[in-house]
Order: sequence, then structure tokens, then C-alpha cells
Amino acid sequence: MRDLDETDMEILRLLGDDARRPYSELAEAVDLSGPAVSDRVERLEETGIIERFTVAVDQSQLRAGVPIFVQATVPAETVSDCKTAVMDADAVEHVFVTADGDVWFYARAQIQRVHEWLEGLFPAEAVEYDVTLVDDAEWTPSLDGTAFALTCAECGNTVDNEGESTRIDGEVYHFCCSSCESRFESRYDRLEEGA
Repeated sequence: MRDLDETDMEILRLLGDDARRPYSELAEAVDLSGPAVSDRVERLEETGIIERFTVAVDQSQLRAGVPIFVQATVPAETVSDCKTAVMDADAVEHVFVTADGDVWFYARAQIQRVHEWLEGLFPAEAVEYDVTLVDDAEWTPSLDGTAFALTCAECGNTVDNEGESTRIDGEVYHFCCSSCESRFESRYDRLEEGA
């Protein structure tokens, strides 16, 4: 594995603007060949930096409900379950979990039934929420200020070309050395056995 460089970051920026951009157009923008860009994108996918390609749909053109922003305070032990339930809801477009353990999300809902929908959405009791009607929203993913290196999942150090990556239960983890990888996997296995 090697460090991310300026070219990788530029490819990510370009794909963030338009994920359907052809490799030939990306190659011209970053001064590489099409196959070289394809190899870089494949590596970014394999390491988990690119998780998926998606489409941004302007729901207002489809008349698919009224945009709302919901800030939900959920019991601490139910944060993961509540996040999963919200992510699985058809009307929800973006989900955030705050450092305090609140679940916030942006959705399009039928305005007449918002509270009824929210009451049935959360798999926990005692959920408090605030609903805000959104006048305008724009999703603009940005890589500005993003570091050019991965962080070790075990110790937090920068992962360089000596680093290693591994997939555990579908998640990709990056490590600065084989010792960190071994410690992480051992702790992960112990936690799995105890669960």
C-alpha cells in the first residue's frame, strides 16, 4: 500500500463532482493514461476510501415530499439501532450521529403525517426530537482540508507505504505496521467471542 498523493486527491475531487465522469476525462485532467486512472480508482475502492458510486436526485423535481431536518435525542444504548432504522427509511437521504450520541437526519416526508411517521420510525422508547422544515438544501461533498494519508486503526499514526490494510467483517481497516494489525485483530476477536 502506498500513500495517497495529489493525483489521488484530484481524482476523488473530480469523482465527487461527477461520479459518472469517464476515465478518459479524468486521465486528461490529472495527466495520466486511462488505464492508470482506472488502476487508481480500483485501489481506492479496494482500500475502502471509495465506498460506492451514487446518484444525487433532486427530490423536489419528483414532488417526493417536504424536506425536513430532524434532531433526535435517543437513549444511549439505542443509538446504533436508531441509526440503522433511520438509514433504512425510504424518505431519509442523509444520517448523522453527533458526538453526544444524537441521531440527526435529512428526509423528505409527507408533512401531514410527520409526527406519526417519526413515532413509528424509532425502535426505542423515550426518543425526543425537533423537526425543522427546510427551505433549501444543497449537498456539496468536499475534500478540501483532507489529509493525504490514512490513519492507523490501532495507534492513530499515519499509514505510509509500509502499511497494511485488511477487511474484517466487511469493513476495511488500515494499519501502520503488522504489529498494530495483529493487536487490533486480537482485540477484535476477543470482543467477538465475548459478544
